[in-house]
Amino acid sequence: MSTRLLAVLAFAATLLSGCGYNQIQINDEGVNAAWSEVLNQYKRRADLIPNLVQTVQGYAAHEKEVLTRVTEARANVAGIKATPELVNDPAALAAFQKAQGELSGALSRLLVVAENYPQLKADANFRDLQAQLEGTENRITVARNRYIKAVQEYNISVRTFPNNLTAMVMGWKPKANFTVEDEKAISTAPKVDFGTPAAVSPAPTPAPVPAPAR
Repeated sequence: MSTRLLAVLAFAATLLSGCGYNQIQINDEGVNAAWSEVLNQYKRRADLIPNLVQTVQGYAAHEKEVLTRVTEARANVAGIKATPELVNDPAALAAFQKAQGELSGALSRLLVVAENYPQLKADANFRDLQAQLEGTENRITVARNRYIKAVQEYNISVRTFPNNLTAMVMGWKPKANFTVEDEKAISTAPKVDFGTPAAVSPAPTPAPVPAPAR
């Protein structure tokens, strides 16, 4: 390899590095890794659901509607192909997030129903599944937060100068991110109701004091 060619390659590498090429690549890999962890924790939750539903059904078989909703919500989640390309499609990511949110809601209702069955709450298997589910929900929150931060770093790297020039040439665009699941609810001021004050009865008129006898 000639000295001139080596010099050209070195110059090209320096140019790409100076325009943020390497940093964008690093940030993109960070997004992929964070997304994989999000999927890992969501899958962990999905794997717990069949045993949870079966256990609850053993004590509360007549709670058919609640059990059906959980099963259907899990099926909807499983029907979404959560490929790495999904993070580049805002509509697909929104659908994925909506399905996961519906599953979270269905699970919450299931656990509320379980509170009405003391024998179910005392079941060792149910308590273990409930503890695992709570731990998984915490892991999901952590994984989502890390993903949000990774996407934020990537999006900054492709939108700021001079990296944005490299991103434009390579066709790299900002990625979609998780959003608050109920933006309308949090944008509405909470209603505070202190109740209607009770009517205050007038103080009774004191009885006249009789005059002393003479």
